[in-house]
Amino acid sequence: MNRERQLAQAFVALSDTYAAEFDPLHLFHRLVHSCRELLDADAAAVMIGDARGSLKTMATTDDHAAFIELLQVQTGQGPCMDCYRTAQAVAVPDSTAEYERWPKLVTAMLEAGYGSLNAVPMRLHDRPLGTLTLLRSHAGGLPEDDVLLAQALADSATLALMHWSTEPARSDDVITRVQSVISAKATLEIAKGMIAQQAGTTLPEAARLLSGYASHHRLRLTETAHALVTRALEPAAVVDGQPPAVVRRG
Repeated sequence: MNRERQLAQAFVALSDTYAAEFDPLHLFHRLVHSCRELLDADAAAVMIGDARGSLKTMATTDDHAAFIELLQVQTGQGPCMDCYRTAQAVAVPDSTAEYERWPKLVTAMLEAGYGSLNAVPMRLHDRPLGTLTLLRSHAGGLPEDDVLLAQALADSATLALMHWSTEPARSDDVITRVQSVISAKATLEIAKGMIAQQAGTTLPEAARLLSGYASHHRLRLTETAHALVTRALEPAAVVDGQPPAVVRRG
């Protein structure tokens, strides 16, 4: 598939908010994986700011502990937090050159195997909602065209998040919808833990089991996670692939 077709498919996937199976968590999943496929980046992540101004990880292309720790380091400071606060892109072309400024971040980047980072704002007009983080295994700035494309993809996903309802988004809807997504992500993490315990496996494998179950039975990932946490769906049903007779769409 040529690059032009990949780009077209990526933007359609990020903007198709009227699909019955539209799910904000899948939206972020599509965004990070589109970035890794289309840009000169080895990994990507989306973080959204909560009501207290802290960044919460919504989706990543890498489930390894070192990568997650790298993101957690930036919840209070670092280029991603700077990007979130200013709604402007931030580049770290050589992580080792920033050790005095962000020692914890640089240490986490080196341990995770990344030499450079770009943070692109997730924003609605000029209002920052979060960041799209792009990492490369080697030093060197992300090409300018890739930065512009990353911003376009991030903007498309942000608009989709705000306008997936058939009702126009009001200013107070922005906070409500962002908080709803953060809550859904927290529920998903609990559900992943339940599946991991039931199956005796790792969290990344539990995530794959849960996503596969929801996809196979044409359910939203958010509603499947909610059903597990509320015990409307038993973890054993997901692990064994049993039909979701008790799961209902809201």
